[in-house]
Amino acid sequence: MKEVKAQLNNYRASPRKVRVVANLVAGKKVKDALTQLAFLAKKSSTPVAKLIKSAINNAKNNFKVQNEDSLRVKKITVDPGPILKRIRPRSRGMANRINKRTSRITVVLSE
Repeated sequence: MKEVKAQLNNYRASPRKVRVVANLVAGKKVKDALTQLAFLAKKSSTPVAKLIKSAINNAKNNFKVQNEDSLRVKKITVDPGPILKRIRPRSRGMANRINKRTSRITVVLSE
């Protein structure tokens, strides 16, 4: 079987915070990764778990994989997405710029 890929674009969380979750599941079996994400108290653990489930379904539908227990998280990358720039008013007519960062998460599974 080839590699199976799933991608989540423009997720509204900082890449730095999402990488903490991504590094926990990298290299693990899919079942173990989903179990660990279910009990993790981080905001980005839910979308990462959904993304892994999406990659599992891609493997079943596109590559006819029967046994999902044989799948591993080969690679998971978190890259910066587009930044939403916002203005926060300050005293004496000034303003500061607030950067709302987004992430692009890519999961690659293999047997």
